Amino acid sequence: MRRTDPQGHGPVRFGPPLPEDGLPVLPELSAVLAAAASRGDHEPVGGGSALREAACGYWDRRGLHCAPDRAAAGPGAPSLLLALTAALGGDVLVPRPCAAWWAPYARLLGRPAFHVPTPPESGGVPDPYALLETVRRVRAEGGDPRLLVLSVADDPTATVAPPELLHETVEAAQGEGLHLVSDETWRDTLHDPHDTVLLSPAEMLPERVTVVTDLAGSLLPPGWPAAVARFPAGEDGDGLHARVLDVLTALDARVAAPVAAAAGYALAEPEPVTARVAATVRLHARLAAVAHSAVVAAGALSRPPRAGRHLYVDLAPLRPALTAHGVGDAQELEDFLSARLGMPAPGGHRFGDDLEAPRVRLSTGTLLPASDPERAECLTSPTALELPHVRRALSRLQSVFDDLRDEAQRWESPR
Repeated sequence: MRRTDPQGHGPVRFGPPLPEDGLPVLPELSAVLAAAASRGDHEPVGGGSALREAACGYWDRRGLHCAPDRAAAGPGAPSLLLALTAALGGDVLVPRPCAAWWAPYARLLGRPAFHVPTPPESGGVPDPYALLETVRRVRAEGGDPRLLVLSVADDPTATVAPPELLHETVEAAQGEGLHLVSDETWRDTLHDPHDTVLLSPAEMLPERVTVVTDLAGSLLPPGWPAAVARFPAGEDGDGLHARVLDVLTALDARVAAPVAAAAGYALAEPEPVTARVAATVRLHARLAAVAHSAVVAAGALSRPPRAGRHLYVDLAPLRPALTAHGVGDAQELEDFLSARLGMPAPGGHRFGDDLEAPRVRLSTGTLLPASDPERAECLTSPTALELPHVRRALSRLQSVFDDLRDEAQRWESPR
């Protein structure tokens, strides 16, 4: 009998982290953190005024007006999502697949998390008709769906939902009285911002959308945990903001003062920060494009990556080769590919997909070298993909998938 709860590979302790950029810390950020290192305290719950004002400026520049009393900060997006889930109550709806860390917080609070299918062209935003069907089915079974978590620039699929789909889904959610949490961690990592339209649900339904942004997406290293939330205006927003601060207080979820200083600097987006973000996005867009071409040429399925530092791959067409290697589910595929590639390849079951579906998320940051000087060279070189370590990593990726393609062709039944 095939395992359905792989022993030793639990969904929380062994869940995959956010895809890292694999680059040295920006020197200007290090300097700000170092200057504040003598501060041994932490920010007030929800963040100090300077940090919240910087967050409001960040959102204002993206067309989302925000007042400081409508913002809150926490030590990473997970703490904010946990607080929001606790404050809103009821059952939670998430796309299938979705970020690996979304559903565990609902389960931690004893709340069911219902996965809703996404359309073929993009992930992160549920199909509106599937959303309506799921809400009505859950209510018919005695459930109480109140919260929909979605992401326009998506982890794990690296796609960007088209505005027309987002509008239909937001309308469906509004009609069912759902509150939306929009995870916009990856909104500043669009590979081609001139060819990709990204709209926030908060622009469409400002009174029922809370925006959460983890600064590890583009502004801070993942080891400096900080995230910000933008609450809707109105009485409902006031009450939600207050309840979230209560939960953060109970958790003592505060941002360390030196990290808050670096976060405020990054959110203000001075030239060194914007230049680094742009260079990082360019590098990872090129890595993702080459990796995508390699897996598709081998016969695997993958939506073209449009944002972030990752891509999502479906190896169903290569199943004969996987079966020959004893790979029968996503956990076995994760183990097999991680060993073959020499890099983490978390299975799709960690993102809410079926255990039987042979899918993985691959991160482009793991294709970069280990040493800071080599990483810095990747960032500045016009031929970064030709640098020895990067070329070897990409060649290994292509070789592993090409071998699977060749083996699948040998094992296919004659027609």
